[in-house]
Amino acid sequence: MPCCSEHTDWQHRTRLLVGDSGIERLCTASVAIIGLGGVGGYAVEAVARAGVGRLLLIDGDVVETTNLNRQVLALNTTLGQNKTDTARERIAAIHPGTTVETLSVRIGEHSLSTLGIDAGWHVIDAIDDLDAKVALLRYLYQRGIPGVASMGAGQRLDPTRVQVADISATRGCPLARRVRQRLRQNGIARGIPCVFSDEPPVRPCAVEEPNNNALIGSISYLPALFGMMAAGVVINHILKGAVST
Repeated sequence: MPCCSEHTDWQHRTRLLVGDSGIERLCTASVAIIGLGGVGGYAVEAVARAGVGRLLLIDGDVVETTNLNRQVLALNTTLGQNKTDTARERIAAIHPGTTVETLSVRIGEHSLSTLGIDAGWHVIDAIDDLDAKVALLRYLYQRGIPGVASMGAGQRLDPTRVQVADISATRGCPLARRVRQRLRQNGIARGIPCVFSDEPPVRPCAVEEPNNNALIGSISYLPALFGMMAAGVVINHILKGAVST
């Protein structure tokens, strides 16, 4: 892959940590990040800077003013742009040798089979829509595609409560509870790594949008932490066997 043959000096610090075999594993890996908001954007950042050679980025939204408080892709200069286009440009500015494919769509149960994702991929689920999230996790589980799911990063303040566990061991997260319930209805009780917080949701006030959807408060660092941890799970899975401790 191009990232292994061009500009190799940019990976020097990573090579010191993971060795040549680790660099090779990263360069030949394929990672899909689905959802490029507060969590997914930072996951893209970490995966790209680690040197993963092929990325598939999926999100149907554009950058909005309300994203500026927490999303790495959100700048005053990117407002109104497709998040996928913004992410592609950012990755090219980090390392032009990365192969980047984008889909500016909202995925659903019936579109998953068209994505071209198989057991050779790793997937980061950063979707905030419950139906789409459950459909994606069921699809990955049934096909043995490795990945990690982000649970609710909003309405939290305490970074020390963020952790990684199997879906069966998540607690204190209303979104994780709903995902667990839905997955159990499909015969899936465990086997899906998750990033979640067991901090009780912070609800200082209730605000609704004109369409009666409740707004969820968020802070700059919590979604970023979720995204970085999700990326770390995937990167370590890719490196498994390449790094001895």
